[in-house]
Amino acid sequence: MRPRSLIAAIHPRLAVVLHDLAMVWLAWIATNLMRYSFAPNLPPPFWFSPETGIVVLVQGLVLWWTGLYKGLWRFASLPDLWNILRAGVLGALGIAVALFLYNRLDTVPRGVLVVYPALLVVFLGVPRLVYRYWKDSRFDLARGIPAKRVLVLGAGRAGETLIRELAHENRYRPVGMLDDNTALRGAKVHGVPVLGTLEQLPDRAREVAAEMLLIAMPSASNAQMQRVVELCEATNIAFRTVPRLQDVVAGRMGFNQLKEVAIEDLLGRDPVQLDWTAIRTGLSGARVLVTGGGGSIGAELCRQVARLGVESLSVLELSEYNLYKIEQELTQEFPDLLFNAVLGDCGDAAVCERVFGQARPQIVFHAAAFKHVPLLQTQVREAFRNNVLGTQTAAQAADRFGVGSFVLISTDKAVNPTSVMGACKRAAEIFCQNFAAKSSTRFITVRFGNVLDSAGSVVPLFREQIRNGGPVTVTHPQISRYFMTIPEACQLILQASVLGQGGEIFALDMGEPVRIAYLAEQMIRLANKVPGRDVHIVYTGLRPGEKLFEELFHSQESYRSTSHAKIFLAQPRGMSWELLNAQLTKAAQAVREYDEETLRRCLTSLLPEFAARDDGDAEVVPIARNQA
Repeated sequence: MRPRSLIAAIHPRLAVVLHDLAMVWLAWIATNLMRYSFAPNLPPPFWFSPETGIVVLVQGLVLWWTGLYKGLWRFASLPDLWNILRAGVLGALGIAVALFLYNRLDTVPRGVLVVYPALLVVFLGVPRLVYRYWKDSRFDLARGIPAKRVLVLGAGRAGETLIRELAHENRYRPVGMLDDNTALRGAKVHGVPVLGTLEQLPDRAREVAAEMLLIAMPSASNAQMQRVVELCEATNIAFRTVPRLQDVVAGRMGFNQLKEVAIEDLLGRDPVQLDWTAIRTGLSGARVLVTGGGGSIGAELCRQVARLGVESLSVLELSEYNLYKIEQELTQEFPDLLFNAVLGDCGDAAVCERVFGQARPQIVFHAAAFKHVPLLQTQVREAFRNNVLGTQTAAQAADRFGVGSFVLISTDKAVNPTSVMGACKRAAEIFCQNFAAKSSTRFITVRFGNVLDSAGSVVPLFREQIRNGGPVTVTHPQISRYFMTIPEACQLILQASVLGQGGEIFALDMGEPVRIAYLAEQMIRLANKVPGRDVHIVYTGLRPGEKLFEELFHSQESYRSTSHAKIFLAQPRGMSWELLNAQLTKAAQAVREYDEETLRRCLTSLLPEFAARDDGDAEVVPIARNQA
């Protein structure tokens, strides 16, 4: 710590100690004067005497031992008053013992030892409360509303910027900061003191009477963020956070826009480093088509592609409302973008012919797919028609119109599939892998796990269940999934699109899997509720087609690293082109005839690892209903 900061930290404490010792002396003299006033024939006490020195020394040590000087006057609160009361009582006992050893209490009336602690509490407590009231009397004159007292967590560059921004706000008044850098202890940031480390949050929050906690750690890892949130939850004080750096850089939020801590802040992984030069080189000035461009992944791909300065962007979307939303958003945010919105089904050959003929795309991101696992278990025809035959139709159109790159967005559920959805996505992968060898178009597959807060995913479901008071339904206590945020998934898709040469399967590094029960518990806590008390968790048993855990690679797909640390390359498994075409032709006929039994047999022929039962359901593990 710099000498100037050290002096600034010591002098106020020294002034408080001297004040308190003076109050001890005054309380002792005043108590004696009151006692002697009832007996006029008794001599008044000496203003300064060895006896008074013993009182001041003993009481001063007790005040220091009780921790009274760890807090600041401007943040005086009930814990300080409790310390004063405790110190007064213990001090009186200590004084009695010390004076008994000194002179057998010959010169001290017993009533003085009884009244003295009460008077000391008044003399020490009132100045603190008056000073606190004076400090708190500053408020927003325009609105007449007192500024909310906030404690800032993080005294780095982000914390400094936040303090500076809050100086222009009338709603918040920073009263202190916490940071794990012990060298900052006692320093001040724009006049706001650094009071201690994050582990001291509960104590410091009480001392400063904080009404809100502001987390200024935008670059914190998810593990660090989880620790900070746990500390915040222990205080029972509302807390907010500044946006993550990637959201600020992407322009989605301003730095001074405080927001509630979201599940993405806890489970979203560390920001990835991308080769933006290669990505811009591959996409800037290109004509791009995104199928399923109104969905969660497709819409974010559209946003990121538009920011990279493409020549034109076409979106093929089956949902009228989703297409309307993404069109309104992109035309407003990118008024100079040549945007083409097409309502239609990528499995309709006439629609694909029209879109590819008009847009003449150079790069296609194929994100159109049905993805809800339990629902598709009983909708085999629609799952196969959209996820397999729709991919085939779009891929063949890309080949006919000379598209440079065709990127298939796949899923970890395609590895050792137990569900109809996963099997259909794996069949789509197989077609693109094998078609790549017969086409001049580069067919690239990108495979990843669950995306936080995507439409139809578990996060919106849990959020709605919590809003309704529960219960939150989890299928199995040990079920786990890989998670990443929507922006991160799309950025890695863009990176993989410029890495591939054709026929590859790229799997994204999803980090560590997350237990769904843990996800549910964290979301309940972030809603300021207690799991098991305010909102119960109910285990319902695995649903048809659902696995306890997902995988990113098949055992026969030997994988290796790429030039990007977060992207792995899986070795594709070959298949007879004649067998593949025969099965897809049979499947197309079965779709026209709505023959789902034949479609199941086609899936098992294409995927020996897909052990579909006659009723189409994967094995379900029953779990007794209970509450967490």
